[in-house]
Parts: sequence; C-alpha cells; structure tokens
Amino acid sequence: MVLVLALGDLHVPHRAPDLPAKFKSMLVPGKIQHIICTGNLCIKEVHDYLKTLCPDLHITRGEYDEETRYPETKTLTIGQFKLGLCHGHQVIPWGDLDSLAMLQRQLDVDILVTGHTHQFTAYKHEAGVVINPGSATGAHSSITYDVNPSFVLMDIDGLRVVVYVYELIDGEFSTIPAGRAASGAELCTMLQEVRARPHRPHEGEVGPTQCERVEPVSGCRSSLH
Repeated sequence: MVLVLALGDLHVPHRAPDLPAKFKSMLVPGKIQHIICTGNLCIKEVHDYLKTLCPDLHITRGEYDEETRYPETKTLTIGQFKLGLCHGHQVIPWGDLDSLAMLQRQLDVDILVTGHTHQFTAYKHEAGVVINPGSATGAHSSITYDVNPSFVLMDIDGLRVVVYVYELIDGEFSTIPAGRAASGAELCTMLQEVRARPHRPHEGEVGPTQCERVEPVSGCRSSLH
C-alpha cells in the first residue's frame, strides 16, 4: 500500500494564515509515501513544512508561487499508475473537463491532478480520471469566496487506487456519500475506485481505465494514523 497526498492552492499567508489545525493533526510524518502539490504554496515555509511530512515532494507552479523553479507540468509513476500534475490556471476555460482531458492525453497519464478552482472535483472522463483536491487552506479564489478546506488521499495498491477526499466544513468531521451536497463537517468519503490500464498506450492511443463508484467508508481517517 502506498499513500499519496494530493493538495494545493494554499495561498499562505496572503489568503490564509496556515493549514487548518485539524488537518495538521492528521498529516503526521512517516505515514505518507508521496506528496503531489498543484501549486500556489506561495512561500518557502509551506514547501519546508510539506517536506517534513514526506521528503518525496512533487510541486508544479501556480501563478502566485515565489519559487520560479517549479515546473508548469510534471509526470511521475507510482506503482502501476502514471500521474500528471498541473496547477490549472493555464487550462482555459478554468476547470473545463474537456480541456483538462486534452491535457491528460498530452501528458499520457492515467490520473491528472490539477487545481486553481479551489473546489474539490473528481471525474472519470474518457480513458482517465481527473482530480482537483481543492484548496487545502480554504483560501478564496478569483471565482468564489465559498471555499471549504480540502485535500485528497490516494491509496495505491497494485493495479488499484482508492481516492479519498477530506473536506472540513464548519470545523467538524462527518462522512457523507460521494456526490451529495455536503452539510455539517469534514467529508471523508471513498469516492472512486480506479484500476490501472492493462498496457501503456501507443502514441495517439488511449487505453481503457475503469473507474467505479463505491460507497463511503467510515473511519477512513485511520489511514493516516
């Protein structure tokens, strides 16, 4: 089992002072094997904090990042899955699924992780999966001030990855079925089960990826403890 933390759009300190304390209490060093960040950390201190959680840290550059060495896009392979990473402000219209699917094809990845909208989304689209972990601090975006802090945890085990979303609402924890409007507290729901492609596609070919809706799992926060 490999745990991958996906997060982004923290905007510290300009739009948020820090990660929520409840998130920090859950994200402990030594439990996560990889961190992928869509960008807009904004300051080096956030980068250094994420490094304390896991040294294997992958970041793409958001439009407000001070660090100019972050790449615009990045790909990496974890287990049987090829993941792509991009902040998302470069993809027009912002958050448009068809435009993101085009980027996914260009990067030739099973799972594309992107940000910028500050809203959690997860879609099975064409031959892949597109995930936006939202804003880890609940920072407002240029689109909306109605933002709940959220991040995504992927549990990769062989040919399968299970995707969880953690969302903090009104400072409390709860579990609700995926796809329902949140009310109350932290959302900790198993959203999708994805199986790796049986082969890497040739150029111009997209192989099949299965993505099944599964029921929420209670107690999924234990994955981090």
